[in-house]
Parts: sequence; structure tokens; C-alpha cells
Amino acid sequence: MNRVDIAYVLIFDEREEKVLMVKNKGSGWSLPGGAVEKGETFEQAAIREVKEEANLKIEVENIVAVNEAFFENKGHHALFITYKAKVVEGALQIIHKDEIDELKWTDIETANTVMPYYTGGVERLLESSAPYTFQG
Repeated sequence: MNRVDIAYVLIFDEREEKVLMVKNKGSGWSLPGGAVEKGETFEQAAIREVKEEANLKIEVENIVAVNEAFFENKGHHALFITYKAKVVEGALQIIHKDEIDELKWTDIETANTVMPYYTGGVERLLESSAPYTFQG
């Protein structure tokens, strides 16, 4: 199986109590994110993916989840690292209309319904925190 590293980003608007969600073409809803490219750290991938998908510049905080899965049909062994981040600038906009159907801020309950793979839901992610350090 080929190893695939994926970085996801939890962006939570504390005032509105909403989570940024992305609907990829031909797929369901998820947090913004995508594959880590060769020579790129997970953190760099997280920043790049949010910029590419939503036109937002973010500041990555800590890791809030680590998930792993085998996708036998694709021959992939995937490692997913989810970061919490805050928006530092930009206006929400779909950049790659050929890849993204929709971007939207949604309430936690809806996010939990469409993303059941986070044990304990988005609430648990918001409470979780593990430091991230790139050590060369």
C-alpha cells in the first residue's frame, strides 16, 4: 500500500460558533485540507490547502486529531492530521471551482452529522490540543 499523508484544518468562528466546511466535487463535506506534497510539512500543507480551497490565510495552532485508515480499493494507507487554526486575512472564496462545489460556515451539530469520523465530534476537537513541532 502507498502511504498518503493528509492535513486537515479546523477553523472555528467563536463569535458565530460555526465551523468552516468544504464540499469537494464528487465527495461529501469535510474540513479544508488535502494531501501533503513531496518536500512539504503537514503544517505547510494545511496552510497551502486552506489558501487554495478557501482563499484564506491562516495561522496554525495545535494538532487536534490524528486519524489513520486503509483504503484497500485505492491501495492507500492514509494518515490524517487535523490542526486547529485561525484566519488572519482573506475573504472566503472558492478558488478551484473544478475541485470545490461549496464552502460554508456551519453549526457544530451539522458538522458532526456530515463528519462522523471524529470520535466525540467537533466539540472534542475544540477541546483537544497537542503541540506540533517540525524538527528538521
